[in-house]
Amino acid sequence: MGICAKHEPHSSPYTLPPKRVKSNAMATLTITPALAPFTTELFVDFTASANKRAMEAALAQVATELGREYDLVIGGKRIRTEGKIISTNPANPSQIVGTHQRAAAEHAETAMLAAQQAFAKWSRTPLADRVDLLLRAAALIRERKFLFCAWLTYEVGKNWAEADADVAECIDFLEFYAREALRLDTATTPIQYPGERNLLRYIPLGVGAVIPPWNFPFAIMAGMTTAAIVTGNTVILKPSVDASTIAAIFFNLLEEVGLPDGVVNFCPGEGPEFGSEIVANPKTRFIAFTGSKKVGLEIHESAAKTRPGQIWIKRTVLEMGGKDSIIVDRDCDLDAAIEGVTSSAFGFNGQKCSACSRAIVDAEIYDIFCDRITERVAAIRQGDPVKNFYAGPVINDIAVKRILDYIEIGKSQGRLLTGGTFVDTPEKGRYIAPTVFADVAPMARIAQEEIFGPVLAIIKSSSFEDALAIANNTEYGLTGAIYSDSRDNLDRAREEFHVGNLYLNRKCTGAMVAAHPFGGFNMSGTDSKAGGPDYLLLFTQAKSIAEKVTHVSALLDEQEDRMGI
Repeated sequence: MGICAKHEPHSSPYTLPPKRVKSNAMATLTITPALAPFTTELFVDFTASANKRAMEAALAQVATELGREYDLVIGGKRIRTEGKIISTNPANPSQIVGTHQRAAAEHAETAMLAAQQAFAKWSRTPLADRVDLLLRAAALIRERKFLFCAWLTYEVGKNWAEADADVAECIDFLEFYAREALRLDTATTPIQYPGERNLLRYIPLGVGAVIPPWNFPFAIMAGMTTAAIVTGNTVILKPSVDASTIAAIFFNLLEEVGLPDGVVNFCPGEGPEFGSEIVANPKTRFIAFTGSKKVGLEIHESAAKTRPGQIWIKRTVLEMGGKDSIIVDRDCDLDAAIEGVTSSAFGFNGQKCSACSRAIVDAEIYDIFCDRITERVAAIRQGDPVKNFYAGPVINDIAVKRILDYIEIGKSQGRLLTGGTFVDTPEKGRYIAPTVFADVAPMARIAQEEIFGPVLAIIKSSSFEDALAIANNTEYGLTGAIYSDSRDNLDRAREEFHVGNLYLNRKCTGAMVAAHPFGGFNMSGTDSKAGGPDYLLLFTQAKSIAEKVTHVSALLDEQEDRMGI
């Protein structure tokens, strides 16, 4: 795995030598050296010939590694099962990307016991060591960037830029959460009560289930996992059945950088067989989930039930669906709006919870918008993502059926402008043409229900007030955007457009770690704000400690100050 990304490398994050400092726990410990300020990972320019050659070489190398079999890993022990999970290339379903063991109900308790045993030690591992592990993992991922991009292209059908964005976000999560863990460790009480030493510590919760999605199978999977472990928790990781290979490779990398056995337990499995058992286990302390509304609500309901032996209220960190809108105002930059809607709706074939599935267009420019978007979308090139076509396949046969069913519904609820067909290929890839419907009523099914595919509904609005009412008329509240040159309308959207991530005069996809903390309202989830300053709090519990100041403790403080501790 020696192919390196040909982009400007980050400088070393270390800027100061190690030192010993006084901790909030009334003791001393060695901490990681001060880190350079967080900056987002640079994207690869694939128009540069060196980068193009490097990506092609990575794809060729990964092609030789397709079809390998990967083990369950519980407490460091590798396990084979009779049942298997077969991950295939959605652009060529006969091509096996990886074969995985199928964790079943009987593995749930084994994984829990391994994670509990590891928690006893990992929760007391110095923060410096946990932070350093994330930084070393980020450095290796950066070094092997093109290889990880290639795995994403084969396993979930991402084109090169989409794959690179996923890998870059993964690196950003690791770098950002490492720094946030250090910041959280310096938390103090708002005041020191007279006659006391008052401390505030954020301690880990325990064993958690991490259940990531297939559409960002690297960034979200690694982000939820590392947020949990850097704060001292241990994890049972159940990746998506459609993206278990990239998770296996990440798990192997964690082992490579020294993650102790049992801190992360790698357990691919079906939700009803394994995931449900972990969620229901009374010893599970938290569940971090990204996926559909249906499954998220099932997890939330199960977690809310107190079972025999359970001594805590389980915490759920849920990122669920979206029915995201872009408002196109009458006085906007129409060229920018066309590009923003197209990119938001059809990037990665609409398979993003943040994707624009509704364009709400002012009546004054409605007809020209429909004409322009039809021309723009019809020009999208579709084909094998290994060859870097912009539009690729959808993930599996279930998705194909769901999307085609919605397209049939759409034909009775709107005017088909372009697309609407399944695209047959010699490899039997799962391709659906980018599809646009116009004249869709605000409460039509294709305007209300999450399709999670390359389908856009255009809705006419009579005024800006009408546009805002339509934008807010779904049960979701994840992302939204507005294209407008009106300062008043932009300011009004800030206050009244009810979504967790709002974008003004830019597309509604592409949240950047630290700049756009990500998470939504209503049925879009618990507004967890991944990549934001509050995220690690979700994996910790606050412990307030007050010690009455005595003559002895005062002398100890004075002695430590003299020693520079």
